[in-house]
Amino acid sequence: MRAFAYSRPADAPTAIRAAASSGNVLTIAPAQFLAGGTTLIDLMKLDVMRPEQVVDINGLRGDFGSIEADADGLHLGALVRMAEAAEHPAIRKTYPVIAQSLQLAASAQLRNMATLGGNVLQRTRCNYFRDTSHSHCNKRVPGSGCDALGGVNRRHAVLGTSDACIATYPGDFAQALIALDAGVAIVGMSSARKLAFADLHVTPERDPQRETVLAPGDFIAGFIVPAGAWTKRSLYLKVRDRESYEFALASAAVALDLEGRDVREARIALGGVATKPWRAREAEAELRGHPLDEAAARRAAEAAFATAVTRGQNDFKPELGRRTLVRALLQAAAMEV
Repeated sequence: MRAFAYSRPADAPTAIRAAASSGNVLTIAPAQFLAGGTTLIDLMKLDVMRPEQVVDINGLRGDFGSIEADADGLHLGALVRMAEAAEHPAIRKTYPVIAQSLQLAASAQLRNMATLGGNVLQRTRCNYFRDTSHSHCNKRVPGSGCDALGGVNRRHAVLGTSDACIATYPGDFAQALIALDAGVAIVGMSSARKLAFADLHVTPERDPQRETVLAPGDFIAGFIVPAGAWTKRSLYLKVRDRESYEFALASAAVALDLEGRDVREARIALGGVATKPWRAREAEAELRGHPLDEAAARRAAEAAFATAVTRGQNDFKPELGRRTLVRALLQAAAMEV
C-alpha cells in the first residue's frame, strides 16, 4: 500500500471540499471517501487504487446513518451498515428483495462493516482489473485494451458490454434498488440533487474507467425507495458457484403486483450478467397484462437476454440467467403476501 494523507471531517461540506479539491474520482484517484473500507482498502493493498488522500466519513453517520419507513416509502442513509438494513423489521416485511439482496452478499463480518453507499459503488471483480501484472485493462489503464475479451472471461458480462470492457458489476443490493425504481440523493460542491438510481451507473462504451455519473467530491447521501403494490411480493434469487461469500454468476431481483394470476405490474433487475445494475424492461413488458405461468416467465426471460453477447467461456450465462429469472418469477408469484 502506498502512502496517503488521512482526514476525518466533522461535517459533509468539509468532506466534500476535501475530496473535490484533490481531483477526479477515477481508478487511480487523488482522493477517496472511506466508509466501511471493505472495497477501498482491498484495492489499495493490491495497488489498483492509489489515492493521495483518504477522507474518512464515518463521523457523518449521525446525518446519513438512519433508516426511515413510512407510507411514502423507505429512506436509507448511505452510511447505514448492510447488516442493519438486512435485519430491519420494516425492510424484511415490506421490502424483502432488499433484505435478501443484502443477506446474500459478502460475509457476516463484511456486512457488519460495509455501508449501503459504498456497496453500490464497489468495483468489478475482474481479475484483469485487480491484478496489476496485466497491463491491458481499460478500467485501470485507459486506452490499454481489454485482456478479458479473449482471455479468462467465464464470470464476465453478457449485457451492456462493449469492445472496450466486459467487466461485470458485482453487487447485489443495487439490483434490488433498480427493480424498485429507487432514487439516490447526492450532495456535492454545487448543490444537492436527486436522480433515479437507474441513472447512477453507466455502461463502458467510450470511457470504461468511468463507472458512475458522480463528479469529483460528490457524496451519496442516501436512497429513496417509493412505496408500491409490488414491494411485498418481491425476492432476490442468486445463483453462484458456492452457497456463501461468493459473487453471482446470475441473479434476479423481482417485484410483482398480481391480480389473481394476472400481472398488473412487474419489476425485474438482473445481476451477475451485466456491466452495470441492469433493469430488464423488455421482460417486464412481456409479462404485464398477462397470466404468469412458466411459459410466460420463459418468454420474459428470452426477452431479457435478447441482446446478450458472449465471449467463449461465458457462453453459458444467457441460459443460466434465463433459468434464474424464470425461477425467481415463479417463486415470487407463489409468495403469500
